[in-house]
Amino acid sequence: QVQLMESWGGSVQPGGSLRLSCAASGYTFSNLCMGWWRQAPGKEREGVAAIDGDGNTSYVDSVKGRFTSSKDNADNTLYLQMNSLKPEDTAMYYCAADLALGIGVSGGYCYKEGYDMDYWGKGTLVTISS
Repeated sequence: QVQLMESWGGSVQPGGSLRLSCAASGYTFSNLCMGWWRQAPGKEREGVAAIDGDGNTSYVDSVKGRFTSSKDNADNTLYLQMNSLKPEDTAMYYCAADLALGIGVSGGYCYKEGYDMDYWGKGTLVTISS
């Protein structure tokens, strides 16, 4: 059983930055494919960024060049550095983990677009507003 806990999100003005973190426990963190998802009001949940066990990363087009996902295997922590934030980035952000080995990352998802994950955090709210 994998437990995931996101850090507090927060509220910033457009153009600002935030860093989210996700603490994982209950499994060998380095083997997990980890992802960040988000769900904006009235919209479906979407993948934002993914990082696999080898450290390969992938991002959805809307955040490329602005968001960076990284992980610290020693601390079992996943990060999402978000820069140049826009109002449309406002959403609940979720950390997710998948146990499948060697699935890679693509288009901001583990394995492929829409691939469902095995474990989810409770989410953290990010608000971008002037």
